[in-house]
Amino acid sequence: MNNIAKHKHMKLLLTGSSGYIGKRLLPVLIDAGHDVICCVRDVRRFSPPDSLRPKISIVQVDLLDAASLANIPSDIDAAFYLVHSMSASSDYQQLEKESAVNFRNAIDKTNAKHVVYLSGIVNETALSEHLASRKNVETELGKGRYHLTTLRAGIIIGSGSASFEIMRDLVEKLPVMVTPKWLNTKSQPISISDVITMLSLTILNPLTYDKDFDIGGPDILSYKEMLLEFGRMRNLRRYIFTLPVMTPKLSSYWLYFVTSTSYKLAVALVNSMKIEVVCRNDEINKVLGINPIGYQAALKRAFSKIERNEVVSSWKDAFSSSGFNFNISEFIEVPAFGCYKDTREKTFSDRDICINKIWSIGGENGWYYGNWLWEIRGFLDKVAGGVGLRRGRTSENTLNAGDALDFWRVLYADKKEGRLLLFAEMKLPGDAWLEFRIAGNKLIQTATFRPLGLLGRLYWFSVFPFHGFIFGGMIRELTKSRKL
Repeated sequence: MNNIAKHKHMKLLLTGSSGYIGKRLLPVLIDAGHDVICCVRDVRRFSPPDSLRPKISIVQVDLLDAASLANIPSDIDAAFYLVHSMSASSDYQQLEKESAVNFRNAIDKTNAKHVVYLSGIVNETALSEHLASRKNVETELGKGRYHLTTLRAGIIIGSGSASFEIMRDLVEKLPVMVTPKWLNTKSQPISISDVITMLSLTILNPLTYDKDFDIGGPDILSYKEMLLEFGRMRNLRRYIFTLPVMTPKLSSYWLYFVTSTSYKLAVALVNSMKIEVVCRNDEINKVLGINPIGYQAALKRAFSKIERNEVVSSWKDAFSSSGFNFNISEFIEVPAFGCYKDTREKTFSDRDICINKIWSIGGENGWYYGNWLWEIRGFLDKVAGGVGLRRGRTSENTLNAGDALDFWRVLYADKKEGRLLLFAEMKLPGDAWLEFRIAGNKLIQTATFRPLGLLGRLYWFSVFPFHGFIFGGMIRELTKSRKL
């Protein structure tokens, strides 16, 4: 640690501020004394802790809109590039390249002398599409006038990470797994805490300039070994059998139906998991003076966070977890024209109990009434190619704009005001909203559906008979004075 250049009160640009890594890196940068400009595509879905708000500034930037990058201040000292997509669209490789080029051109106009990019390990010649895209982004970012440092990670283990949550789904739900042969592929997992430490120690560190480093923990394991160790940590005996005949497409369907991932993300993961992701060396550990923790310790740390309800961020809160890609601003105003509505009102005796129930809805708590019908709807959504109910929620009792909530997306959440607005990400012939709003001692619950053509109208009338049962029961449970 003695040879690390320490920079206090540096002005840093943080892209991906509302993402899985960005949310965790932000408080570390603030604690280190840096001024941080949070770069977000949609201000409405960025909800930093109140304690951090006085210490940050926020700029709204869409990396695919070159003009919007003019919002980036010119007096920044360095920047983090934490933006990538695994499933947003079929041409994501071109979009990722455009984003990198736009970002590079914008940063070249600032005072920034260093950019740190978090990528994936890309040591094999035959790369998956998404790893090849990461490499292309690195190439484009490397053409800038600033110094570039690329940290290449394999599997990241932490509460809320895609790798951790998908393994958790598999291990906790399947006593016996018949799996594709790529489960024997070797990987070098790294703890999310070590990733954050490395990012924070790399920025403006001259020893890292114009270099790329593979980052990983001390353990090299196959995916099968990781799953079995995960089971041992949970005191679950698991049996795994690999089949050489399972095609990538079948593997993707298998992963999609068993876990909380979307199908497009499952395809990207399967294609990547066929490729070995092992570090070339551990040079970065010597440069930064750190010793990453092992796989077992990373699992223990992740479960400790979950048990204490301290999960800061989750991959499910990224729009890539559903395949949707929109600005919350476009849907925050619930339409009225051409829509069908189911509005119910009921008085309550205790406002705090009612609001706490609303803010704890979904996930493990369920939807308070007719949960079996919600589960059937979630299963049908999976069959139709949707996200289903398995995404759950990141925190047991807090909700922020942009969070995933089963097959809904939080658009607006203000506990003091008593208003929660959700947008459906299930497969539907139209758009759907679900709103809870407190008015005095009354809860107003409104389901809105904007049909798409005749099929949308037929859908509404086919499910309408169930509304009285589901929505009526739900508002009765929410307004009861009995606590959870």
